[in-house]
Formats: sequence, C-alpha cells, structure tokens
Amino acid sequence: MEKRKVWIVDDDRSIRWVMEKALSRADMTVTSFEDPYDLLAKLDKTKPDTIISDIRMPGIDGLQLLQKIHISNPSLPVIITTAHSDLDSAVAAYQGGAFEYLPKPFDLEELIAVTQRAINFAGEQGQEKEPREEEVSGEIIGEAPAMQEVFRAIGRLSHSNITVLINGESGTGKELVAKALHDHSPRRNNRFVALNMAAIPHDLIESELFGHEKGAFTGATQRREGRFQQADGGTLFLDEIGDMPPEAQTRLLRVLANGEFYLVGGHTPVKVDVRIIAATHQNLEELVEENRFREDLFHRLNVIRIHLPTLSDRREDIPKLMQHFFQLAAKELETEPKTLSPEAEHYLSMLPWPGNVRQLENICRWLTVMASGREVHIEDLPPELRDSPVEKNNVAGSWEQQLRSWADNELSAGHHDILASAVPTFERALIETALNHTHGRKRDAAELLGWGRNTLTRKLKELGMSDDDL
Repeated sequence: MEKRKVWIVDDDRSIRWVMEKALSRADMTVTSFEDPYDLLAKLDKTKPDTIISDIRMPGIDGLQLLQKIHISNPSLPVIITTAHSDLDSAVAAYQGGAFEYLPKPFDLEELIAVTQRAINFAGEQGQEKEPREEEVSGEIIGEAPAMQEVFRAIGRLSHSNITVLINGESGTGKELVAKALHDHSPRRNNRFVALNMAAIPHDLIESELFGHEKGAFTGATQRREGRFQQADGGTLFLDEIGDMPPEAQTRLLRVLANGEFYLVGGHTPVKVDVRIIAATHQNLEELVEENRFREDLFHRLNVIRIHLPTLSDRREDIPKLMQHFFQLAAKELETEPKTLSPEAEHYLSMLPWPGNVRQLENICRWLTVMASGREVHIEDLPPELRDSPVEKNNVAGSWEQQLRSWADNELSAGHHDILASAVPTFERALIETALNHTHGRKRDAAELLGWGRNTLTRKLKELGMSDDDL
C-alpha cells in the first residue's frame, strides 16, 4: 500500500524536524517547506493527503495560506498549529475551514493521531468547505492546555446553533464563554440575554423567563416581556440552571421541544427562535438521580458540554490574567496600571484561588487602589492572601503527575516506544530554560544542566536546535 503523503510548512526548522521524524516513524511520507509560497507552487502540480501549517510565518500567515488552499482544493484537510494560542486564532482557524487546530507544544502522538484522522477524512468525506474571513475579538485569556480545549470547542461550534451546557466552578468565567459562543455563532447580530437562576426568587423565575400579562399576579400592573422574547433570534444564557425550580423546568422543556410558551396569565402561545446555553457548577447527573432535576430536560440541555478548568488547573495563565485585570482596573480608576514583582508573581501563582478568576480580578482591583507603589510586592497583598497556604509543591509535583498521567494514557491506548517522543521533548525544555537563564551562553547552560559543553552541543544538534531557536 502506498504511503500517505503529508506536507509540513513552518518557518521553524527545529519544529519541522521534530514533526518529520514523528510522522515518518508513523509510516507517512513527509515533505517540508519553510516558505508557504513554495508549497503553493508545488500544490499546482501535485497534491498531498493532508497539510500541516503554522499560523505565524513571514510573507503569508497560515490562515491566508489556508484560504488559498481551500480555493483550489476545498476537500484537502489542513491542520493549523500555533505557538501563540488564543481564542482568536482558534476560532479563525476553524471558521477558515481548518480540519484541526493544535496549540504548541503539542504531543507527538496527538499530532500523529490528528494527521491520520485528517487523511481518513479526506478519503471518506471529501466535503467542500467554504472559507470565510471574519474579525473576532479576544474575550478570553488563556494559554494553558485546559483552556485550549475550551477555545477549540468554541471554534468547532462557531457555525452552529446547537444547545450547549457549560460546567465549571463559580468564578471560572462561564458567562464569558457563553458570550464567546454567541459572538462567534450565526446569531451574533442578535441579542445575548443572560439570567442567573440562583439570583432570582423561585416564585418570580417563570415571570422572568416567559413574561406576564397585566394582572397575572399581585403587583403585575402591566404586561411584561420575559427573557425568551427579549432573546428572540439570539441566545439565552441560563446560568446556574441546577437552581431552576421544577415548575419552570417543565415549562422550559416545552419551549425546547416546540419553541412555544405562554406568558404567565396568558392564553395565546408565543413563538420564539432562541438558542439556549446553560451553565452550572453543580453535578446535574446527581440532581437527576435525586429527582431534583428533570432527566428529560437534562438530556435536552446536555447536547454539547464544555468543562471550564479552575484557576488552580491553569496556573500558567495567572500572570497574564493579572496583567489584563490591572489594565482594566487602571482604566476604570484612571490611574497607572500596577505590575508584579517576580516574587509576588510566583507567590500568587501558587495560591489555591478558591474563587477562581473572579477572585483574581477582585484582588487586582483591590491592589490597584491599596498598593502604594507601581510595583506590587508580597507585603502589599491583603492579609487573607499573605496568610493563605501556598501550594509549594505545585510546580514540582504537577509536572511529575502530568507526566505519569500522560504515560498512563499512552500505554492504556496501546502505544509503544513512548520514551522516543517524551525524552527529546523533556531535554529540549530543560535546554531552552537553561539557555534562557544564561542569556544564550552555552558553557554556563551546560554547567547548570550538569553536562559538559560538548554534550550540550551534541544534544542541540540531535534535537535540531540552532542558535536561532534559542
């Protein structure tokens, strides 16, 4: 059987080398390009089974390349990779017709699996996708792997009106994700209406949702539209859906079933076209088992589920989030934005943050007002944070636990020779970090690593790492 042909375009030579080796070991024929225009020129003469492209490249970026490829080869799957992973690039990649979006650094086994899926898709489907350019704004900050999964979900759903259920602890940003789903959907030009079930008295929820006729109950002095009518043609976000009372659950189920409802006290059916995005911090499956939430409504809502990580599960995002919130607070309070000292940044990144991103934002606002200097130090923090138990072993323990989890998943999936992909990645990370600490001085970096200089030079060559990569 003829080997499958994969083309790679990336201006980073070391990245090309790593991908070439991994895909070649998976029995694929790999051709690499540094210049996207060279790839386009060759595409006029022959065609691969799939293309893997970086986003940021000189001359033409990966999204422009994706558009050009799909004009002439609409069924050719293109996998987009990027080291600058954010919501904008994830959504733009999927909306541009990308088969998949992989944030760097990616797992090599995942690269192989995604490439194989793309090849199979091209053979089985061959469906034409129409490229579409669109400006999107970056609402959500996050480079952690857990947030990349959220970005990918939003990107995949960007052409959809499907019902979505968002799970996440209080303060993780569920409404922000719901708004992003709306803003990148076909309903973006219509209203996004939010209602928090936990914030409304139970006896008023039905009126809030469905509206009421004049005189329907004491105090109803005039007819009032509910949130469903306000959101007609757009999106209704129902936060803390687990707190919805049984009567309202029944009425919501009817709306989801046929798009019709009655105002409280009304006798004429009202027809609406509304997309529902629900969210909860509770375990709805347990509520169903306890007969506190309707099972049929749960299945109506649980079409697509997105899980939001806690802030402690995405600690690498804390410095960038704080920088963002300092900027917002400074603009709001008309002052200079604060910055974090390295010690304060490290300390804050190790805190448990039970209130998640919302707590972090509130602390940034507090520090903007209360910290005396421009740079925030540990002694500037409020007492409850200075006395909070720092998870000292988090950084040391997390990578070891993640490595164990990765190895367990790989072996459970039947993969072999896992050291071949793990060790080069591990060594590269240590080498890059050591060289950053020594500002590129190889002799000093080798000493930090416990190697001789010749060993470091040999490792750089083996890993395809040039001085330009450092």
